[in-house]
Amino acid sequence: MEQQVFAFAAEPAGPRPFAYSDSQWPMRADLVEAHRSSWESLRKPGTWWTGAERVAIAAQVRAAADCDVCRERKAALSPYAIATGHPADPLLPAAAVDAVHRIASDPARLSQKVVEDTIAAGLSDGHYVELLSVVIMLASIDRVHLALGLELEALPIPDSGEPSQRRPERAVVDAGWVPMLTLGKTKNSPESDLFADLPIAPNVIRALSLVPNAVRELRVLNAGHYMHEKDVGNPGSNGGRALERRYIELVGARTSALNECFY
Repeated sequence: MEQQVFAFAAEPAGPRPFAYSDSQWPMRADLVEAHRSSWESLRKPGTWWTGAERVAIAAQVRAAADCDVCRERKAALSPYAIATGHPADPLLPAAAVDAVHRIASDPARLSQKVVEDTIAAGLSDGHYVELLSVVIMLASIDRVHLALGLELEALPIPDSGEPSQRRPERAVVDAGWVPMLTLGKTKNSPESDLFADLPIAPNVIRALSLVPNAVRELRVLNAGHYMHEKDVGNPGSNGGRALERRYIELVGARTSALNECFY
């Protein structure tokens, strides 16, 4: 099978994030740039959260990894058996902190009730979806570092500005717990790029489409960590990676099983 040749990242001249100077493994340039792109988007105002709030969400993802409440909750027969709350965050509502910890520490027991309770506590469905996208981004990058035995990258300094609060008009509730866009309903709309050139729109992508920029941001990260969406649907393609596709999917399936992913 023909392999794509990747360039590898050189040491940056300035103090750019993700230099990987302490890594014993060579890092592909596209992967490094995907991480840098994620960090840049993390620090900027999103659709529903400010840059400072987005970075605060990221900090809570890391706090969940060593959280006594999360450990107690995960060990309980039901996550609702533990009434203890998490320490307050000056930048985030209590419902947001709780949602971050639930998603980060006990994703296998997420349910429609979790989403409904979060919204009932005062967050919009858009806030929830963007919060979810930040958790995914942060957890994905941090796990690369942990797997390679590297220190976690320092969180970025937030940028100023206000969220756009733009909501796609064509998002509807169908297959999921929150409104989503569908492949046939994005044409001639500001979201027409989301599923462009894709024969299908996987639900794992559609789940974030209430916040279109979340899809755009995570698409870059997913292409670096896995492969481009256009290659995913072709079982004969490995996206130019060093591993054959069957081994890529074996690693992915095993990782999903260990993470108790319902997919």
